[in-house]
Parts: sequence; C-alpha cells; structure tokens
Amino acid sequence: MDLKNKKIIVTGGAGFLGSYVIDKLLKRGVLKENIFIPRSKDYDLREKEDINRMFSDFKADVIIHLAAKVGGIGFNRENPGSLFYDNLMMGVQLIEQARLHDIEKFVAVGTICAYPNFTPVPFKEEDLWNGYPEVTNAPYGLAKKMLLVQSQAYRQQYDFNSIFLLPVNLYGPKDNFDPSSSHVIPALIKKCIDAKRNNKDKIVVWGTGKASREFVYAEDAAEGIILATENYNSSEPVNIGAGFEITIKDLIEKIVSLTGFEGSLEWDSTKPDGQPRRCLDVSRAKEFGFEAKVKFEEGLKNTIEWYEQNN
Repeated sequence: MDLKNKKIIVTGGAGFLGSYVIDKLLKRGVLKENIFIPRSKDYDLREKEDINRMFSDFKADVIIHLAAKVGGIGFNRENPGSLFYDNLMMGVQLIEQARLHDIEKFVAVGTICAYPNFTPVPFKEEDLWNGYPEVTNAPYGLAKKMLLVQSQAYRQQYDFNSIFLLPVNLYGPKDNFDPSSSHVIPALIKKCIDAKRNNKDKIVVWGTGKASREFVYAEDAAEGIILATENYNSSEPVNIGAGFEITIKDLIEKIVSLTGFEGSLEWDSTKPDGQPRRCLDVSRAKEFGFEAKVKFEEGLKNTIEWYEQNN
C-alpha cells in the first residue's frame, strides 16, 4: 500500500509513540491535511456515536490504532478494571465501525503483555495462546489480545483487512516520566537524575532485579508500524522488537552509569518483578523489511539527554 495519497487516522497520534508515527508518515510524503489525530476531549473512542462522528468529520482510508490506556506495574495493579474496559472498548468499537465504513486497512497495535507469563524465550507469535498473561498486567494484555481475535474473525467473515502488531517495551525521548504511570526506563532515569539534582545518596528500585526485559526505541517501533501498514496483509500477529534482553539489574546499572548517579541502590523486594523474562523472536517482521536500528546505549543516552533538557 502506497500511503502517500491515503487519508489516515492515527488514534493516539498526539502521544509518545504516535508522535514518531506521524513523523514517519510525513517523511513518506503523506500530506499533513491527510492525517487526522482524534483527541480524547473531542472523541471518546469507547463510544460508537463518537467514532461515527469522527468518520463523518474525516473520510479515512486507513486507521492506525495506537490509542491506549497504559502504565507500569504499579499503575496496572491500581487500575485493572479501567485498563481492561477502556482498551477493549476502544479497539472493539473502532474495528467494527471501521468495517462498516469500508476502511481499506486497520492497523491494531497490541502489547507484549498479551503473552503468557512463562513464554519460552525468544517469544514466538505462535506461543501467544499457550498460557495466561502475568497477573499484574493481564487485564490490559487480554483486552488488547481480543483485538487479534476480532481481526482474525473479521478477515474470515468479512474479508476485512486488519493487522495486529505486538511491540515490546518502548523507550525514547518524549516518553512518559510521570512516576504514577511511567514504565521502567523513564522511571529509573527520573529517579537517578532527580536524586543527583537533590543530592540524595540512595534510590529505591522495585523488585529483585532478576527479571529481564527487551526494549525497542520508539522511533524504530514507529518505522516497524509504518512498514507493516505498507507491506503486511495478514491477521497473523507480528512481534515488533529489537531481539535482545537485559536484566533489570543490568539495566539500572547502565542507567546509573550514564546519568552519573553515584549513590547506592536499595532493592524493594516486596514490590513485584512482573513477567520473569521478555525477549522477542523478530523474524516475522523482517519479512516485510523491519529491523531495529538504534543501539540500546545510544537510545538510552538520547532519552536521558531529553529528560535533562525538558524536566
């Protein structure tokens, strides 16, 4: 699909990942007036009437659905009900109304949290149904996973062209650094830099440090999403990641070094580690030309620099 002359709705286009996706579309030659970013104050995407009004206001060919209610482990523990309801209703209503409005292609962006808690590493897409997700983020992960079921069912019954992507943990400049809802990298960067600024000699880190994670730079993830929009037309899910893993202990030591924090670490083992390991098999995404480009340390430096300049 050549996107240059398409009219595209990007839900969540004003958010962290969305800002990178918009940049990629503009660089592909998509006109600014052919990109529509629905704002939550104008359209409640959980409501059918608001979605229909959005389609009336902007005649789209393609939808890239990034909008989501998200957060780290603490946020997931405190808000399981709203995370389930809001994410499920947004996705289900959007896909159904997109079908009824003859949208050419729907790109649903899911989450790594959809995988079973004890998925063998590296995570292969065919392992997606071999168990229950990690309990702290299961409501969010399952809500997003239902969009895969809907995508496959709609292709089978209606020949509706929708695809489902599974990005691993994102990071990068413009990330969410709010301690009440941020993910692990921005949370750790904020703790280290704020401790330095306030002359504190210790920071507290959640868990034991033994869990592992994989991270993909947000700009790389955006490129993967655009490549899939252009070149992928199957409802089989696709991992979007960088294909490596790092323990939380090694991650915090790297961030401590890069931020120059010289104090001590205190591990709060009463807090959960979350899923034991995360690392993706990214071979399916390579079939449509995606491969992460930004080296992890380079991405961390860019993220730290952005936080220092903007907070």
